[in-house]
Amino acid sequence: MARWEPNSRGRLAAAAMELYGERGYEQTTVAEIAERAGLTERTFFRHYVDKREVLFAGAVDVQEVFVRAVADALTCAVPIDALAVGLDAVAAQFADHRDFARSRQAVIMANPELRERDLVKLATMSAALADTLCRHGVAEPAASLAADVGVAVFQVGFGRWIAADEEREMSLLLREALDELKALTAGAG
Repeated sequence: MARWEPNSRGRLAAAAMELYGERGYEQTTVAEIAERAGLTERTFFRHYVDKREVLFAGAVDVQEVFVRAVADALTCAVPIDALAVGLDAVAAQFADHRDFARSRQAVIMANPELRERDLVKLATMSAALADTLCRHGVAEPAASLAADVGVAVFQVGFGRWIAADEEREMSLLLREALDELKALTAGAG
């Protein structure tokens, strides 16, 4: 095998997703992923800590984009509108990755350990958003409530976006979910 191969990380991710789809997450080994990608196990471990991280490697980037966009928007927007800006930024991260997101979510939903890991990542995102809101003057518990709402809107919009028959853009679906929430809370007076 070659010492260096272009796009090793992407090839490993593609190989892992193929194998997870064919054999299941639990039955797939790192050695099989590396072999399918035409790479070594050592190369795999240069890019990923374990086979689970193939599914969650982008979570930190998504969180950073969400938090940064919310923080920037808070300079001139109320918290709920800042969250909307953050959701738009997150949607842009996913724009060309719907097929991967669908496959990834199917693997996660088929495995309780992975579902738990997904929930931990979402909770971490919520905590980071709450911290950002607090640093911009939003008091508790409002900061935590708003952060949890932002993550819930993301989950609902993301779930709609990856549905088999859905073709609309994620940003539209996230805004739609946020608008539904706003309508619900406005009517709760």
